[in-house]
Amino acid sequence: MNAPLLPPSPTPFSSGGGLARFSSRLGRLNHVFLRQHLRGAREYIRIAGYFRSSIFELVDEDIDGIEKVRIVCNSDLDPGDIQAAQIARDELLKERWNAGDDGVDSLLRRPRYKRLYELLKAKRPDGTLRVEIKVVSRTDAPFLHGKAGVIRQPGGQATAFMGSMNETREGWSSNYEIVWEDSSPEGVTWVEREFEHLWSIGKPLPDAIVEEIGRQARKRQVSVSELPDEEVPAAALVEAPIYRTGQELKPWQRAFIAMVLEHRRLYGSARLLLADEVGVGKTLSLAGAALVTALLDDGPVLILCPATLRNQWQVEMLNTLGIPSGVWLSTEKAWQGPDGNIIKAGGVQDITRCPYRIAIVSTGLIVHDAPEAQALLSTRLGMLILDEAHRARRSRGIGDPDGRPTNLLSFMQRMAERSRHVLLGTATPIQTEVSDLWDLLDVLSRGADHVLGQHASWWRRVDDATALIKGEQRVSDEAQGWTLLRNPLPPGREDLLFDYIRSDLDVDDASFFTSRSVTDLSGMTRDLLGDRLDEEVSGLSFFQRHNPVSRFVVLRRRKTLEDRKLLPRIAVDIWPAEGSLGHMFDGRAVRTTHEFDEAYRTVEAFTTALRQRKKGAGFMRDLLRQRICSSYAAGISTAEKLLAGLSLVDAAEDADDARLSPQAEADLQAVVAQERTHLLTIIEALRARPADPKFEAVRHFLIEEGWLNEGCIIFSQYYDTARWVGEGLSGHRQTEPVAIYAGLGRSGLLLGGEWREVERDQIKAAVKDKKIRLVVATDAACEGLNLQTLGTLINIDLPWNPSRLEQRIGRIKRYGQRRDRVDMLNLVYHGTIDEKIYDRLSSRMRDRYDILGGLPDVLDDDWIDDIENFEARMKEFIERRRKANAIDLKWENTVDPDGPGWEACEKVLARSDVIKRMSQGWSVRDR
Repeated sequence: MNAPLLPPSPTPFSSGGGLARFSSRLGRLNHVFLRQHLRGAREYIRIAGYFRSSIFELVDEDIDGIEKVRIVCNSDLDPGDIQAAQIARDELLKERWNAGDDGVDSLLRRPRYKRLYELLKAKRPDGTLRVEIKVVSRTDAPFLHGKAGVIRQPGGQATAFMGSMNETREGWSSNYEIVWEDSSPEGVTWVEREFEHLWSIGKPLPDAIVEEIGRQARKRQVSVSELPDEEVPAAALVEAPIYRTGQELKPWQRAFIAMVLEHRRLYGSARLLLADEVGVGKTLSLAGAALVTALLDDGPVLILCPATLRNQWQVEMLNTLGIPSGVWLSTEKAWQGPDGNIIKAGGVQDITRCPYRIAIVSTGLIVHDAPEAQALLSTRLGMLILDEAHRARRSRGIGDPDGRPTNLLSFMQRMAERSRHVLLGTATPIQTEVSDLWDLLDVLSRGADHVLGQHASWWRRVDDATALIKGEQRVSDEAQGWTLLRNPLPPGREDLLFDYIRSDLDVDDASFFTSRSVTDLSGMTRDLLGDRLDEEVSGLSFFQRHNPVSRFVVLRRRKTLEDRKLLPRIAVDIWPAEGSLGHMFDGRAVRTTHEFDEAYRTVEAFTTALRQRKKGAGFMRDLLRQRICSSYAAGISTAEKLLAGLSLVDAAEDADDARLSPQAEADLQAVVAQERTHLLTIIEALRARPADPKFEAVRHFLIEEGWLNEGCIIFSQYYDTARWVGEGLSGHRQTEPVAIYAGLGRSGLLLGGEWREVERDQIKAAVKDKKIRLVVATDAACEGLNLQTLGTLINIDLPWNPSRLEQRIGRIKRYGQRRDRVDMLNLVYHGTIDEKIYDRLSSRMRDRYDILGGLPDVLDDDWIDDIENFEARMKEFIERRRKANAIDLKWENTVDPDGPGWEACEKVLARSDVIKRMSQGWSVRDR
């Protein structure tokens, strides 16, 4: 079978050329056919199988002399994936490439990788690539048997071939293969025509795959001890799942991890508040930092997050970064491993004995002051991470402006003192009210005087510091400026002035306080201090640019990343368009019925009656208006609860800013006769027309406008509305699964009207796998919900909290979104307060690339009441915010770190070594 064989004599055709048949049964095809024809050839085109490192294994030396080589390969991708945006397509292709490789192969194939890399990088004299490769979808060309090619000689002679063989050594010299050679002009033209068709619909082989081939040829394994600290992140992650699947940590995520290491070196501990905008990958930034400090043996890591995010943290760290971790199950008093296995524990105290280096615990345990909270306070941590950190705050009320720390804030203050590093994460937009951050800065400062200074530091005076940072006060006096500078004394690298001060006073790099007088500074340094106090940069004073907020709060905005071309711009088309669908909309609002208008007017009558016995009826009026403006179903449910004396507070669904005080609850539950009449009128009016016009609008856009084909998430503030629209859609589309993503115990799946309770993690997984394309979700349940596989969004009601709208669109406007435009439909009833607010917000929302980026976090009640002056107040707010941009100025240059990306790292930590280190449990020495 392997004996050399002379080429068979071709069967001639009358039109020229002939047909020759080859079989590996009779000889080695690589010698008999392939090399003989390629030697001295001018052009080689090939319809191949899958792209693998063996594609030129046999013929690389012969290809060197060929002027032009084009190969079209099967990618094993769906047509939709092939036609997706280049970044998304390249990620999928690299994932397929890496799926066929392992540690053994990468070492044994190193010479092959080296040679293949050289071939793929080789260029012709005109600068174009000598070898070009494209890929097509498995639907367009499955390549089960249709492998063929054409070899053309310098004189123009050409021959075509086809058969079952591939380009591997085994395919041509060991396997049983057959080849037909057709040298007739008709045969050559036919194969060329097939090739050119596939070439025209193919996409180029990504540069990322070519560079990965080169990296595989050069890489070597090292241990942590062999690397400088700053090289550990790349070495640990370059072969983590995120990189092997063709993705990567984004530049701003790498920059944050580098920042953590820099603060670790500079201050001895990293204390940072990460406030990146929704949708830019905050979790991976924090998780990457946790991995690196754990590998550097800084100690165990505790991640605190809402219960709804525990599994997401664990799954994302494992599937993306390859990090095992443990989740504490409060009911079972046990640990859950990364594979879902339950690791039995001996009780509450075993929360301090996590079997992995990283522990994930629900903040609910802390909020409710569970025994586990006290147990955790007996440990010492390498890193403490709090996700959704805006929940750690003071509970402030009327007559108590200072407020009292909540259990979560109190715990964080104490636990931070027992932790080397503290990272706080929040996606709530940072606006101009800097005082809202001070509780979190206080957490960062516990056990770390370099944040706010020692106890008597001026920076701990919240009101004064806030006024200074917002630019409401200026410092020009040298003595006052020195008071602000010496405690804490900033690091020398931050500004030349600080470097001079440290040099004059002989303050070492590890110290951040001096008791010396300003008169101890040199004349040159004092002159420089005076200059700094007088100067402005981008309209900001010296202490607006140099303060604890700008130093320890990190915020990268999506617009900045888009402007730097680090994130693709995802346009947001907002519907309805003005004047469209006139039968359904009046302007941008849903046309209503007489019955709805009557119910809406009756809300005013109800609150007027309520005000006669209770002064605080205004808040209740707004709450009732919001609920009736959500849907008929929510309006009816609310009125029925009031009639029955039931609570309006839905702890599982209502957002914090929509909840009533206990006294307000009591007032509403004790309705009197006149109020009861109004509530009955609301119910009767809304039930008179059970067909809510919002449902028809939802149905129209899903079906008639084709939004369902792109996948859609529908948001509501209220579970009543979410369940109503979900049931309606399931009844209308019997075969379409509709997911309800809501509070604990309320999530599930509707199919043909039948309800089945389903865990939220299952819903997220099904959406990711494209098994579910229609999701109805409540705001309170959407933390951590990443749905970039869906391309449209419907706001069935309008929160009076613009940042929540931003968070909603952030669920699909994330990196990984396959569309370069997404659609958003906003539904408000005509003639309501919602319509008036939406009209005034809509001009801001028309900025497709920065949805609501310039709006306040919440809308004050007096803004709503004085709707005519709403726009003026909005402009005033925007102008104040434009000036208070010290954080933007500080961090806009940290979104794209210098040097190559980590995907090019050639020194790698063995994955087994990383997993072994991260599987070391908390020990006695950690307590």
